[in-house]
Amino acid sequence: MSSLKYLASYPQHLQDQIQRLIDEERLADYLLGKYPDHHSFKNDGALRDYTLAIKNRYLKKSAPLSKVVFDNKIHVINNALGLHKYINRVQGSKTKSKNEIHIAGIFKNGPEAFLNMIVVHELAHLREREHNKAFYQLCQHMQPDYHQLEFDMRVYLTQLDIGEEIY
Repeated sequence: MSSLKYLASYPQHLQDQIQRLIDEERLADYLLGKYPDHHSFKNDGALRDYTLAIKNRYLKKSAPLSKVVFDNKIHVINNALGLHKYINRVQGSKTKSKNEIHIAGIFKNGPEAFLNMIVVHELAHLREREHNKAFYQLCQHMQPDYHQLEFDMRVYLTQLDIGEEIY
């Protein structure tokens, strides 16, 4: 079951269900049934506007974002889905910090729900650096279906891994 590397941490019965869909060549149908449309945020400017709208709704008082981009260099196995970078730079006698969000380029095509889940995850790092209970509570506050979307997004990555793009 090497095609289930994105789902390795989930219970065996869920992995078995997804493997059955793969074996029956119905995984794409499952995903398209739940998420029939792809999003329209195809460039960094649109992604930035989308991200800032979510940030301004839920995290108004958090640190500003200096950069939000799709990043084709992110490898989803090693670096997950996106990266939050907190950069300190010394300029003269002042230290300037910047918050950046990089989203894996493979999410330029895909359902808006998956993009939302990834953005929410990266925005949560503005308040909570670690993946702890408070972090996941914040994610669920911004996206109540966060855990289901994370699972379905991993199923989508599995679909891409078996070689079939659907959006």
